[in-house]
This record gives sequence, structure tokens and C-alpha cells, in this order.
Amino acid sequence: MTHIEAQDISRQKTGIAELDRVLGGGLALGSVILLGGDPGIGKSTLILQTMDKLSSTQKVLYITGEESIQQVALRANRLLITGQENLRLMAEIGLTHIIQAIDQEKPQVVVIDSIQTMYTDLLQSAPGSVAQVRECASILTRLAKQRHITIIMIGHVTKDGNIAGPRVLEHIVDAVLYFEGEQHSNFRMIRSVKNRFGAVNELGIFAMTDKGLKEVNNPSALFLSSYRNSVPGSSILITQEGTRPLLVEVQALVDQSHIMPPKRLAVGMDGYRLSMLIAIVQRHLGISLYDQDIFLNVVGGIKIAEPAVDLAVILAIISSFKNKILPEKLAVFGEIGLSGEIRAVQKGQERIKEAVKLGFEKIIVPKANTPKEKPANNVEIIAAVDLANVISYCFN
Repeated sequence: MTHIEAQDISRQKTGIAELDRVLGGGLALGSVILLGGDPGIGKSTLILQTMDKLSSTQKVLYITGEESIQQVALRANRLLITGQENLRLMAEIGLTHIIQAIDQEKPQVVVIDSIQTMYTDLLQSAPGSVAQVRECASILTRLAKQRHITIIMIGHVTKDGNIAGPRVLEHIVDAVLYFEGEQHSNFRMIRSVKNRFGAVNELGIFAMTDKGLKEVNNPSALFLSSYRNSVPGSSILITQEGTRPLLVEVQALVDQSHIMPPKRLAVGMDGYRLSMLIAIVQRHLGISLYDQDIFLNVVGGIKIAEPAVDLAVILAIISSFKNKILPEKLAVFGEIGLSGEIRAVQKGQERIKEAVKLGFEKIIVPKANTPKEKPANNVEIIAAVDLANVISYCFN
């Protein structure tokens, strides 16, 4: 048997801190990264900006199969990218010519934009077919491991938001990143759903400007920039995305329905979970919502998947239903069980610290998440056991 000595993976900082966070600290040597997102969301813009910063220390080869070299140059001029000697550009879709260029240029980082446009002569099918995408990705992955280079592949997505092509494509690569955001919003979020060299569910946040993507260093303050405490139907949730706590506004609108069954719509969270929370409210609080239209929105285009959103959602719904505002400078988090109890969530201390840092003076937390030491600045921590106690406190 061969003895193998395990060593830490060497990483290269991209120069964009939000992207490094999602990658787990930077580009891992010999890794293959798949970046997916809706058309026009900013994938090529982000990668071009990243390659410009990387080219100051490493040799980079950017291969475009969708645009001409002139089109990429126009985008580079708009992004104020002057062009480094180490940043090479190539317009090609044939994998044989691409491998020859890699052998000739010997880059440390290669970008494939996009993997769906590439083809290999080993197969007779057309570019973009399932077989071509799978084979091209496999060849590039083997190349990255053998030559110890980093390859970033940009991928198309389907209507459902999943990366187009065979599912095995996501199994081949080392990291899968999704670039998300609403077309009408300036916010862009990059999220890792797979990472062999770092934690998953990390979130990087950017703002789209006329000069490209800019990092958002304090996303909580940005998400709450338009928050108004003087209106009913609004609550502040302390959520956790990877290692980063975030404060976001949850809005609800409850109105008398004129059709049966009433409408239930959730934007930014699972609609089935909203239905479950409505049933909990009706059963344990005695509030009849069977004839009410309920619309819920997580402000800022962010999508919340964790159960800690439960308490904020119920408070926003009851606030709108009763037409009463919540206490001033209040933030909450907590999962709610089917019997109305409030359950603990992960990383409660980090959530509380983030809320305190942003000036919130009242924080409702599950009893099991109560901090051992009282926070400074006269912050009131309300330890909640069940839903009835929280409602009594907020709407006394």
C-alpha cells in the first residue's frame, strides 16, 4: 500500500472578500467550480472582475463560447478593467483547441463561459446536449486534477433555477455556487450548495452598479435601510446564512378574502411552511384566519430556508391581522413546534450579538438560547417558552 501524507489545501485569494467567503477562503488548488444563475444576473461580470484581480499575481485564461472577444472587451471597458498581461482571452468552443491553449499558455486559473457551449470530437452529439456537457465537464475535471489548475465553469439554469444539463454535472465538480437576485433589485447573492473544501450554505452579497458588482460589507444594515417600525405587519428576523448572521425584514399582509379558498402566497420562504404556521396560529391562539388572504414577503430578495423564521412570520401575520405595530427596536428568532412551543436554533449567541450591534434593544429568543451573560447597552432579552407568552408580550 502507498503511504499518503495529508496536507492542507493551498488557496489563492480572489481579491473579492465576499467570493472568498463563499469558497471557504479562496480558490483551492486543482479545484473545479461550477457557477450557475439566471441569464443577465451578472455571472460573467463577477468572474471577469475576479479574473482581473487574480491576474495581478497569477496567469489567467478566460475562454468564452457565447460572446466574441470584442463583446467581452466592451464589458471590460465598462467595468474599468484595463487588462493585465496575465489575463488572456480566447473565443473557442472546441475542447481540443482549448486543451492545446492551456498547454501552451500554462495558466493557473481557467474560466469556461459557458460549459453548455463546449463540445468534444469524441462524441457526435451537438454542443449543449446531455452527453456533451457531461463528457466535457469530466475531461476538464481530470485536466484540473492532473495539471493542478483551478477551473471555473459557468453554467446555464433551467426555469426551476437548477443548473441545466445532467445532474451528474454537479457531482463531478468540487464546488457548486448559485448566483441569485431579483432582476429589478440591485442586490445579488452568491450561495454555495456544495463545497468539498469549505462550508456549504455560505452567502456572499453584492450590489450591482453601473461599474459592476460591489461588495456589501454590512448586509444587515442594507437590508434594513428602508425598514419602518411604525407600520403593522412588519417584524425583524435574525437569520443565519452559513457563518454570517443577518437581520432581514419580514412583511405580512392579512386581508378579508372574497373567494374560497383564500389566497396564501409566500415570497422568500416555503409556502407549505407558511400554511403550517397559519394552522398553528388558529389552533393555539384561537385566531380565525380561514377567511383571510395572507401574503408574506422577505424583503430584499433573500430566501430563508431555516425554521428560525417561524416566530418572525407569525408576529408579522398577527400584527397585520390586528392592525397593531410590534414594540419598537424588536428583533426575533425561533422555531415553532406544532404544539405551539418555541424551540432552540443554532448559533443563538451570534444572532444576538448582530442584533445588539445594529441597535436593537429587545430580542425575543427561545429559552434554550438565552445567553448566560446579559448583553451590554441595556438590551432586554425575552426568553420565550411558547407562542402564547410571546403574543401576550408583543400585543399586551
